[in-house]
Amino acid sequence: MSGISRRDFVEGAAACAVLLEARALWASPLGLPLGLQLYSVRDFLPKDFDGTLRQLGAMGYRECEAAGFYGHSAAEVKRAMAQAGLRCVSAHYSLQALQSLDEIVEFGRDLGLDYIVCSSPLLRDPSKAKGLSWVAGLEAMPADDWKWNADELNRIGARVRSEGMQLGYHNHFVEFHEHDGFLPYDELLRLTDPKLVAMEMDCGWVVIGGHKPEEYLTRYPDRYVMLHVKEFKLEGWKPGMEPVSTEMGRGSIDYASIFAAAKKARIRHIFVEQEAFPDMPAMDALKTDADWLKSV
Repeated sequence: MSGISRRDFVEGAAACAVLLEARALWASPLGLPLGLQLYSVRDFLPKDFDGTLRQLGAMGYRECEAAGFYGHSAAEVKRAMAQAGLRCVSAHYSLQALQSLDEIVEFGRDLGLDYIVCSSPLLRDPSKAKGLSWVAGLEAMPADDWKWNADELNRIGARVRSEGMQLGYHNHFVEFHEHDGFLPYDELLRLTDPKLVAMEMDCGWVVIGGHKPEEYLTRYPDRYVMLHVKEFKLEGWKPGMEPVSTEMGRGSIDYASIFAAAKKARIRHIFVEQEAFPDMPAMDALKTDADWLKSV
């Protein structure tokens, strides 16, 4: 066997280093690029949009999902993402905002989004929620309003699809509260067209709603294309209480079971989302989240 030259050794070592770095950036429980829902940095983006994105890229995040663009044009956002080594694949809008669809579709198309996601439902007659909190208003929403929401999602989904993107629906916890035998989330699954409306499961809020994410992922493996992963400390927690946010791997949610089920679904993107930062500064927490996902 011929010997290996010093040059071949150095070049081979460099190639291995590049490969290992790439594997680290893509390392996650589902073999997908690390993603972040930018709601997690909502206090930072308005002050330093470009710099905040660069910090996230340096942590190993490679994809993101927007929750507002803070006055920036699609071209400005796209440039800032590219400079940070990020790609914005999805953006959240309430169903109320999606009633003004033309502007949203144009922005998403210019930015190069794959998904436009409905982040919260809407009372058919918003005046009925006057004086109520967001949660109380949705808790009081009748079955007919949930069916109307499903119809709206199908309508909007058809338009979004015609523009080369996919509409998604992101859950919170009120969708899992049963009313006289009616479970809103199950009705949304039943009444929305899978070709028009994909599902983005927020695992933490499913748990807070009293259900198991892995059961839905197993029952409807073809409906889910994106996951939100977040952690809560649930020791002593009871329904109606505000859950305490914490970093990934430091809370109470059984992500081993969730990830096992998700591997059998058709998840294409995984996004960390941390609601609050009671234990450490936000950027330290998001780095902890990224490191944990890369280690799983």
